[in-house]
Amino acid sequence: MKVADIFSLLGGLALFLYGMQMMSSGLEAAAGNRMKQILEKLTSNRFLGVLVGAVITAVIQSSSATTVMVVGFVNSRMMTLTQAAWIIMGANIGTTVTGLLIALDVGALAPLIAFAGVVLIVFFKNPKFHPVGRIMAGLGVLFIGMDMMSTAMTPLRNSQAFINLMTRFSNPLLGILAGAVFTAIIQSSSASVGILQTLANSGLISLPSAVYVLFGQNIGTCITAVLASIGTSRNAKRTTVIHLMFNIFGTIMFTVLCQVTPLTDFLQSLAPANPSAQIALTHTLFNIVTTLVLLPFGGWMVKAAIRILPDGENEKDLLPHLKYITASEPVSEFHIGFSAIHLTQLEMELGRMLSMAQENVRSAFHAVLRRDDSAAKQVAERENYLDYLNREISQFISRIIASETNEGASAAISAYFKISGDIERIGDHALNIFGYSSLMKEKDIHFSGEAQEEIEKMCNLCMDALDSLQDHTANKLSQIVQLEQKNDDMTAQFRQNQLDRIRKGSCSEEGCVLYSELLTDFERIGDHALNISQSLQTVAKISGEST
Repeated sequence: MKVADIFSLLGGLALFLYGMQMMSSGLEAAAGNRMKQILEKLTSNRFLGVLVGAVITAVIQSSSATTVMVVGFVNSRMMTLTQAAWIIMGANIGTTVTGLLIALDVGALAPLIAFAGVVLIVFFKNPKFHPVGRIMAGLGVLFIGMDMMSTAMTPLRNSQAFINLMTRFSNPLLGILAGAVFTAIIQSSSASVGILQTLANSGLISLPSAVYVLFGQNIGTCITAVLASIGTSRNAKRTTVIHLMFNIFGTIMFTVLCQVTPLTDFLQSLAPANPSAQIALTHTLFNIVTTLVLLPFGGWMVKAAIRILPDGENEKDLLPHLKYITASEPVSEFHIGFSAIHLTQLEMELGRMLSMAQENVRSAFHAVLRRDDSAAKQVAERENYLDYLNREISQFISRIIASETNEGASAAISAYFKISGDIERIGDHALNIFGYSSLMKEKDIHFSGEAQEEIEKMCNLCMDALDSLQDHTANKLSQIVQLEQKNDDMTAQFRQNQLDRIRKGSCSEEGCVLYSELLTDFERIGDHALNISQSLQTVAKISGEST
């Protein structure tokens, strides 16, 4: 193999990988957000889960991207581990589309497809056409790269050393290991399968050897999800374990089948003149059959993943969870004490939620005053926890209110529903304020001493209001009205002070924008605190009437 051939091989590989990445990014840009929405709304039906996983992966052309999304949803508790198992099975089926597309051998049209894609990107101003252009350009570049690799590798047919190397892959362990390692390095099973198809088309590897490399590629693709699960919850890590179990089981099953049955001979007979199609068919068969075999055992796979990665002693405390509400408690039948029990649970859970929001408000103001965003991870985790609690509390309320026959208790439950939403919104504004500290560091923005004093007063007023909500006696709740009026007066005064600083030239343009946004968030926190106070007074009034 000449030096020019090596350069051509590397160039073809570069074009192939870049084309694959370009096509995938275009597909995800065109449909990614809709795909995420579908995943979020997924039901627990196993067949629907497999179907959705397959369709999404076929559309965005990346099982890794689908699995990473699933890991994220499980980590945020928007999806159960069982739902994740079905989607992962479907994702493995969907990823076979790339291999089938390559097997069609439309290389002669590749330059035309690439040109059409570039025209859509360069000459069409409407951004809606750009993702489609990236898809077409990526597909064309992918085939051009494959053709370059195939041409560059042709001389290897006469290389006895290379032939011996390829022959070694007929050893199942070596073939699986090679496929897994290579796919783990490039982090794309679609790309590695495409390269394997190129080798087969060049006559450098036969199907009996290629199948084991192919099986290993299915294991290697799990590395992306494993990397994505680092630093996530225990359940998110279990998602990657399920992904690994699926592909390892399939590899063992098909390795045995290839050893004891004429499976490879049968697959070769289906497309005798097209080695690329043989590999594509094998890849598709591997994932469909493995899914069908494991589909009835999804629950068992979840239990196995939990056994492999059991909860630590303090694991539950580290994960978002309902501390006082028993979410699984049946509420369909009325029983004595029903209202009192659930109202008490809601009150205690909302108190915990309010404490988290209060801590984030304090951290946010301090971050701005010190221009220090080092607490970003903790603030983001608390915000995610608040979102989770709001969602779970809302679902809990929607279940119990349907069974509530007491008018007063029903009104109290509705008030708690509003409180949960207001607390969640306070958390959102705290996150906004915290974000300003990052912008201040990034753009080297400094507030004047006068502005810093005003920010400190805002922080103190917010803390006073939230403290009063925690101690929600009648006297404290009445103070919220006064504090909210003080919030409005302070906001108006500080906006006027800001205008004075602008006239004096003591406030930079970027600093003015940030300060104005901060004032808006401060005012909104006061509004939500007043809403919570009014809802708590409604609950107190109902409690007084019931006694």
